[in-house]
Amino acid sequence: MKVEGLNIHPLKSGRAIPVESASVRLDGLAGDRRYMIVEPDGRFITQRELQALARVEATAVGESLHLEMEGRQLFASFEPDDRLDVTIWDSPVSAAVADEAINETLSEWFVRPVKLVHMDAAAKRAEGEDWAGEPAPVGFADGFPVLVTTTGSLADLNRTLAAKGQEPVGMDRFRTNILVTCDEPWAEDLWEAIEINGIVFDFVKPCARCVMTTQDQLTGERIGGNPIQGLAEKRMSGDRRVPGVLFGWNAVPRGEGEIRLGDAVRVTKTRTERWPMKIRA
Repeated sequence: MKVEGLNIHPLKSGRAIPVESASVRLDGLAGDRRYMIVEPDGRFITQRELQALARVEATAVGESLHLEMEGRQLFASFEPDDRLDVTIWDSPVSAAVADEAINETLSEWFVRPVKLVHMDAAAKRAEGEDWAGEPAPVGFADGFPVLVTTTGSLADLNRTLAAKGQEPVGMDRFRTNILVTCDEPWAEDLWEAIEINGIVFDFVKPCARCVMTTQDQLTGERIGGNPIQGLAEKRMSGDRRVPGVLFGWNAVPRGEGEIRLGDAVRVTKTRTERWPMKIRA
């Protein structure tokens, strides 16, 4: 097995950026989900309620951010002393906030009041103690530093969609960080840890999927094959701790270093039982 794809998402819910190599930190891939659009009161916003975020391409330049959306461009910088208390689900973070001129422009782009915030060096967040054994440092991701998926599982999902008369979907729908080549569908359910270039990633929790997987990741439109319907056939969680349909695994890096496309992936620890799934009648 090898690393087939690497992606970072500088802006949470913005477009993915494929990369040939990535620096792995304890809080995830460097540059991944370090910026976020929020409500004026600090509550996080994603494509779930603002589909237009899929049309935003964000590029980090040092501690600043270049944003482009349908020909419009914006360059945002941040002052460490200008901060806003934000929340991702129930997780609070003190983040650097862009100045009012930037936020006013973004509010015009999205036709609703919003602010742009940055997970800078002063911002701290740790999550997932119940799953990871201890709180794991994380940026603005929903809950864990890294998401890992496999080619075999996507192929199996697309076979299910084809049987339902639906179009295939790409891995971009799942906003993965590390894509692993593996011919066996759902083999990752039995992986407890993998190693890439000397870095161990613990698989701590399966990833429940939401309406974002039904959205085209270039336009934000809900078109094409519907992964939720496909996954419901045999990937409906049977454990109420993680309700809904599952695709991919949340992982926690246990070291730091560099990984590249083509790097070998080695399973270092396995589970004895798969995550329980509901059987459709």
